[in-house]
Amino acid sequence: MRTTIDKRITDYLGCGYREGNTGLIEETKKQLNEYFQRERTSFDLPLLMAGTGFQKDVWHHLMMVKYGTTDTYLGLAQKMNRSDAVRAVASANGANAISIIIPCHRIIGSSGELVGYAGGLDAKRRLLAIESAGSQLSLF
Repeated sequence: MRTTIDKRITDYLGCGYREGNTGLIEETKKQLNEYFQRERTSFDLPLLMAGTGFQKDVWHHLMMVKYGTTDTYLGLAQKMNRSDAVRAVASANGANAISIIIPCHRIIGSSGELVGYAGGLDAKRRLLAIESAGSQLSLF
């Protein structure tokens, strides 16, 4: 999905980009490493989201799903007062280009099953396991 995401970013922001290293990239890597070492439960990074107003609203609500917890697509739609938009919420969730930082892996199916994750369900399972480590809860 790299090409699609790159196009969306350049279209929405009206700019180009170049690959390289910056202080922000180094801080992001540091915070991600802390997350994977179970030393960080949220991220403190400046975000400029490239998407529709609805997508940005979904992504904002995703960031409110606490570390170590899950919600459903329906639950997220209800929190947005958009119970009629479950499919649109799921689609916006899937369009999230900065997963982990915007924790779309915390959204599961209403049945409690793992569903839909661009990185694959095995990666989703592992991320949820990182977040549930040390708790009495067994996710899967």
